[in-house]
Amino acid sequence: MRVFQGGKRLPLRSRITGTGSYAPENVLTNFDLEKKVDTSDEWITERTGIKERRIARDTETTSDLCLEASKKALQAAHLKPGEIELIIVATMSGDMPMPSTASLLQKKLHAKNAAAFDLNAACSGFLYGLSVADNFIKGGTFRKILLVGAEVMSKFIDWQDRSTCVLFGDGAGAVILEKTTGQRGILSTRLFSDGNLWDFICLPGGGSQYPPSSKTLKNKLHFIKMKGNETFKIAVRTLEKLVVDTLRKNNIKLSELAMLIPHQANLRIIKATAERLNLPMSKVAVNLERYGNTSSASIPIALDEVVRKGRIKKNDYVLLEAFGAGLTWASALIRW
Repeated sequence: MRVFQGGKRLPLRSRITGTGSYAPENVLTNFDLEKKVDTSDEWITERTGIKERRIARDTETTSDLCLEASKKALQAAHLKPGEIELIIVATMSGDMPMPSTASLLQKKLHAKNAAAFDLNAACSGFLYGLSVADNFIKGGTFRKILLVGAEVMSKFIDWQDRSTCVLFGDGAGAVILEKTTGQRGILSTRLFSDGNLWDFICLPGGGSQYPPSSKTLKNKLHFIKMKGNETFKIAVRTLEKLVVDTLRKNNIKLSELAMLIPHQANLRIIKATAERLNLPMSKVAVNLERYGNTSSASIPIALDEVVRKGRIKKNDYVLLEAFGAGLTWASALIRW
């Protein structure tokens, strides 16, 4: 769909008009983990780049985190909850299987005019949600959308498993997308998946295959399982190709890219991807050391931070990319 102005055809796009983020107050450092499991600050830092992560209170839910991030995004976009027409929450750690966390957020936010649903693509969830929201706006279905990536990963962690418990943290990031015309906004989104590698990162218990039972509890099927080394190798190769292909399809040179905002999973993956692209780390957003891997929340949290610090300027090209369970991977190219 295109809009005419002054005899010229202007593309209809969706544009991020507000960002927000929230992380629980409780900080769990590597030194705290040394007291829980056989690990060390040196081991964790060397292999992951993580120094600390935020942990939700026992009574704090994913929708609670969504609410705080959403309030900030709405304020930044100068909108009221009643103006939002659709709420999408990307999460794999929702409040409950039914209803959706997005519906619970709608209630807490008093966004009475909004439709609401959840989306689960694990660590790629925010970018999958961004693609869905972008297409809704370009298709004319909605004009103002609230998209949130949020996780309370700490409640799905085996704290005796040092290969996973050191990695994850809790948090939420939100964006407001609105209809716009012109050259600024989301230029493209790209989504991929390979279900043959589903067991590289998974949480087996709690679904129809392994419904909750004494057996699934005993076998710890309700905790995240991960094949770290295998995932690392595939992620680096896949993300390099993803960045190159996304820029090429949009006729953007790597030198024109102002900021790369990757999923914050592992500093070695982030640095290896940047090195293979010959992209200076000054153009890469990194906050992994303070939050750990917050899955679908990591990109919107990092985006909110760089926006509020003024690291992104008007008309800058910004590339978001993620890789996660599914396996899934995705990218989004934005002209800010």
